[in-house]
Amino acid sequence: MIRDWKRQQTTVVQKTRILDLCEVVDVSPYTGKTHNFVLIDSRAWVNMVPITAREEIVMIRQFRHGSQQVTFEIPGGMNDPAESPAEAALRECHEETGYSAKVAHCLGELNPNPALFNNTLHTFYGFVSETTPSEYSSETEKTEVELVPIDALKPLLLGGGIGHALVCATLWRFLYMWEKKELALD
Repeated sequence: MIRDWKRQQTTVVQKTRILDLCEVVDVSPYTGKTHNFVLIDSRAWVNMVPITAREEIVMIRQFRHGSQQVTFEIPGGMNDPAESPAEAALRECHEETGYSAKVAHCLGELNPNPALFNNTLHTFYGFVSETTPSEYSSETEKTEVELVPIDALKPLLLGGGIGHALVCATLWRFLYMWEKKELALD
């Protein structure tokens, strides 16, 4: 039977504005010995699948510094401490696309990578009001909006047009529920 290890100690090795790199000492439930591991401590993240009245997904293109590439994604980001995950999803959607939804419906939660991260990705969808798409720009981010028909998502996902693993997981979950007609339609 698989058992939980007990955390004995946590040391922050590097603190940054968005995450902390930590070294932890955990005790094996099988041998009683301690072992060192590395983990990334981060606030929760959110992803939002914004849907237009014409059954299009509002997506964004943006440069990602980790991969050094422009990626094709849905709006998302970090959950600020003073807001709920649903509020964060609605905020991120509006900030990054100019589109607003009144309600963020939950698609579920995912762990980005349980081997390294201790946080949760909260996934949502929502129906957005018609607007003129807007670009988002700050000192560190710039987005371009593109509307994608829902029936064009599978080829993009299967063909590699969308490569961000957490975005793919969110969109596959959304598509499954969309095709089963299991989504609230506001």
